[in-house]
Order: sequence, then C-alpha cells, then structure tokens
Amino acid sequence: MQPSLASIVRQRTEDVKILKIHTLENGWCDKDHLMLHAVFQLLVDFVEHEKPDQIADWNSDAEHKHAWKEIQSLYRWWTQTRPVRKNPLDEKGLKKPPMRWKKLPGTDHRQLVDYDKKKYAAYDVALKKQSRLEKMWDEEDQRNLHRLIEIRQFLWT
Repeated sequence: MQPSLASIVRQRTEDVKILKIHTLENGWCDKDHLMLHAVFQLLVDFVEHEKPDQIADWNSDAEHKHAWKEIQSLYRWWTQTRPVRKNPLDEKGLKKPPMRWKKLPGTDHRQLVDYDKKKYAAYDVALKKQSRLEKMWDEEDQRNLHRLIEIRQFLWT
C-alpha cells in the first residue's frame, strides 16, 4: 500500500529544522552577521524554551557550574546589553551631508564627492566616534561568540 500524500507531507515537515532569527530584519544580511545572530538565537531558544535551569544540575561539578555561569552571562549580554548599543550617526538633530557623486572622466564609474567638513563638523565627529565604536563592538561580538562556542557541548537538555 502506498503512503498517502498527507503522511508524506507530515513526515517531511517533521524532518525540517527551521531557525527563526528574531534579531534580524527581513532582507539581505552578510554571512558574518548572520552567523553571529544564528548562534545567539540558538542560545536564546535554549534558555527560553528548553528551560535548562529546571532540568540540569548545573552545580554537579566545576565544568557545569562554569558553563551555566557563561550561559547566563552570554544570554544577558545578547538580550539586554547588546541591543541598547547607540550609533552616534542616529542621533536626533544630527545634520547629515547630502551624498553627491561625480562622474569619473572616460569611464562609466562615479565617485563620492567629499562633504564640507566645517559645515558638517558634528557629523564628522559622530562618524569618527561610530567608527571607533563599531571596531570595539565587533571585537566584543567576536569574544562573546568564542565564549559561546567554548560551551556549546553544554547546550542540550
């Protein structure tokens, strides 16, 4: 007897694993950001849906105790600390220069025209601050991603 179409669809649906990443908007995302958000979404799902604090004995030995401390610390960082980062370029009232382009002679290419640094001094300061913060944030993201990878063996219930 042939299996019904409904049973085939049900079986295939049960085999599919889908990770919904709640911290990314729809649209394109570079793979380095996608990886970071996907891995931390797994942590969030683990903490919020598998309830590891109610199932495992995290005080059973030093390794488990350390892993639980890391899980909690990384979860707090991802869900509370990281989301409140403020980009200086998003400040209300910051006057932003218009983007102007000039055609490069003899080509089909265009080049961005520099803005007036005196006229847009506050923007220039915010841009430099944003660049420093972005470097610092990238380093923090990388450190915490490594920390999470180090304890991945403990993310099961």
